[in-house]
Amino acid sequence: MKTNNFEQFNLKKEILSSIEKLGYKTPTEVQEKVIPLVLKNKDVIVKSKTGSGKTAAFAIPLCEKIELLSNNPKALILTPTRELCVQVKEDITNIGRLNRIRCAAIFGKQPFKAQVDELKQRVHIVVGTPGRTLDHINRGTINLEEIKYLVIDEADEMLNMGFIEEVEEIINKLPKDRTTMLFSATIPEEIEYLCNKHMNAYEKVDVNTEAVTNENISDACYIVEEKNKYTFLRDLTYVSNPESCIIFCNTREKVELVTSRLRANKYSVNCLHGGMQQNDRLNVIKSFKRGEFSFLVATDVLARGIDVEKVSLIVSYNIPLEKESYVHRIGRAGRSGEKGKAITLVTPYEDKFLKEIEQYIGRKIEILQELDKTNIEKAKEAFHKKQLEVPKIKKDKAFELNKEVCKLYISAGKKKKIRAIDIVGTISSIEGINGEDIGIIDIQDNFSYVDILNKKEKLVVEALKNKTIKGKKVRCEKAEK
Repeated sequence: MKTNNFEQFNLKKEILSSIEKLGYKTPTEVQEKVIPLVLKNKDVIVKSKTGSGKTAAFAIPLCEKIELLSNNPKALILTPTRELCVQVKEDITNIGRLNRIRCAAIFGKQPFKAQVDELKQRVHIVVGTPGRTLDHINRGTINLEEIKYLVIDEADEMLNMGFIEEVEEIINKLPKDRTTMLFSATIPEEIEYLCNKHMNAYEKVDVNTEAVTNENISDACYIVEEKNKYTFLRDLTYVSNPESCIIFCNTREKVELVTSRLRANKYSVNCLHGGMQQNDRLNVIKSFKRGEFSFLVATDVLARGIDVEKVSLIVSYNIPLEKESYVHRIGRAGRSGEKGKAITLVTPYEDKFLKEIEQYIGRKIEILQELDKTNIEKAKEAFHKKQLEVPKIKKDKAFELNKEVCKLYISAGKKKKIRAIDIVGTISSIEGINGEDIGIIDIQDNFSYVDILNKKEKLVVEALKNKTIKGKKVRCEKAEK
């Protein structure tokens, strides 16, 4: 008899240990349905809404099935945005860390050479945006000969962003003998055509598709004149006093304007939009996930696929002009079973867009009356007091997992002709250390990183004081985070 947990999938002990430490206890519906199919190498089309746990639905079986000793990538995952690319890489790295799965992310606005250097090392899984992935393929800097698994994530967003032709071009360059997985919130005709053309006897998985929006999210709207929106937003946040809030605007100019006004009112706030440098965008997302500030003002660059836990309030300062964006915006709340609230500010002249959204989600959105002025004045003092408090930094979801793995710094890399096999040879010769204690190795030009498992890092650091790697004396110490 099957138990309702991840043990039912007969996964390796390393994978089970990783996902347990990451907080996965019971498979979500999409994981329950998809993981067994992928483990059997079945092609799948998965129609699943945002926040359903679909990344783990393909990441867990991929980490289980990948051959560790292969020098070339075995799986390619395509994502529509750079932020989602980075997030998927992090999820796969965490799930596969104790099993020594190495994953690389390749996307635009990042130095091409750094990605080439990473791809030259042993990489099991590559996550990429279509444009940058195709660039690597055309320049011959990525080897696709041994790809056994292809994942197309957020396929409908690929279509909306005009990436489908690039996706198909990439598919045509892959080995025909592979398992293909496609994940999408909706399956329009163009996506179905792509599936029928490039997939073999696929299984269809529909998860909670009757309800377009998440039942854990309560959504409503207020009718507000454009000139009164900022004052209304301020009053709304006073009354709601959320632990964590995302405010969506339609343009980067509006994002910057709202952010500057909130800062002037002493809000703990930052912003995110497509005009920012990529590293700045990633750092803002990381800081927000950690709880270093409470309010994030963003364009729809954040609306799709980004997983931030415990966002209690979503505000659409501008009603989204595309009905699908409404679902993705409010889907940033109510994740992992948490309750969330979403409010949209609609001007009196935007009823057309509101009706389109209501038709798309299949129900009416409640229109609320004006905020109670008495409550606003009472809530204002408590709100500002809370904004002045030192933020409670959230633990990284890999916190427990990181306690099992220690990353060590070694002061030698490619320029000293150091290879992974050299590091493994030296460390495994230490008394009390074997191959199972050595995790992922990352060799840079002038230094290397190596993961040491089973709490044996002190043994390695001490022993390397008196040993050489490939005849070279090296410095070894715990890597700084």
